[in-house]
Amino acid sequence: MQDFIVIGGGVAGVSAGARLSHLGTVTLLEAENALAYHASGRSAAMFEESYGAPSVIELNRASRHHHVTANGGVLSPRGLMIVARKGQEDLLAQDLTTMNMQAISFEEAQALVPILNPETMVGAGYHTDAWDIDTDLLVQNFAREVRSNGQVVTGAVVQKISRLGAGWEVTTPIGTFAAKTLVNAAGAWVDQIATLAGIAPIGIQPYRRSMARIPAPDDCDVSRWPMFMGAGESWYAKPDAGALIVSPADADPVEPQDAWADDMVLAEGLTRYENLVTEPVTRMITNWAGLRSFAPDRNLVIGPSPQDAEFLWFAGQGGYGFQTCPAASRLLADIVAGTPSELDSATVTTLSPARFS
Repeated sequence: MQDFIVIGGGVAGVSAGARLSHLGTVTLLEAENALAYHASGRSAAMFEESYGAPSVIELNRASRHHHVTANGGVLSPRGLMIVARKGQEDLLAQDLTTMNMQAISFEEAQALVPILNPETMVGAGYHTDAWDIDTDLLVQNFAREVRSNGQVVTGAVVQKISRLGAGWEVTTPIGTFAAKTLVNAAGAWVDQIATLAGIAPIGIQPYRRSMARIPAPDDCDVSRWPMFMGAGESWYAKPDAGALIVSPADADPVEPQDAWADDMVLAEGLTRYENLVTEPVTRMITNWAGLRSFAPDRNLVIGPSPQDAEFLWFAGQGGYGFQTCPAASRLLADIVAGTPSELDSATVTTLSPARFS
């Protein structure tokens, strides 16, 4: 019998498994045939310390050192700019305060992103403290850590979960696995996993986030452009492998699924993007969608279930999983080990599953 079974092979599961591998043996179970297939594999992959709810920002801050230093680091410079069209002046002012940005002139904004439209843009803000995350490297670093004291098993769809006298038994098509402690890191499917285990679901809601990859504007090298977004996060665009990815920043509630983009939602989002640039979108290279799953209060859920101390929640990462995973997974391990957390007690309480009991 292992010490821990972690269900879920996204960045939540692999980071949790990595931290727990220093406390005991770990089996990580992923339903798909590869890690980071769903939400984690469809992320905008940014580290922005000021992005998210207050508890998320605390996790971001506590995660920064790991992102910069562990295994040589996973961050590279990108920068972030917010642009506003007429009628969005109040939204821009709010964003500048929330995101700790400085207002910049149109000329400064256009120097960063030459296709901005002077006829429709009324203001912009920018800061350099936003970074690309090498998400694949981060996932593989954590997976290697799991394997140092355990195993990663893919293609392991959870069919049944049984509570044993001394732990848990998880049945999959490729075998049955047993461990003392069960970690529920199944992303959009965490409530389903909880129900299988006889634990009351929390009400985690997945939301669809759509993306389109479009060609770079003619004669533009976009590699050094910042990520840029509409005021109020009404859309965003980011350089990606010589092209641009553009998202309508949609958040439509859906059932847990292998998500796909909605054509109308994409079209509306691309129109909002086009309203602030001079280069029209003439074609899409490809499009996709991922899921961002939130608890009812939009805070992550980290720690033991009030029903069973050997059932650990690691859920509700929303769009912040990559940003927060170093500190979030460290908190989970500290809770298991009984070690004081580097996070303040108010944040730890905010993240606890006990708030739903």
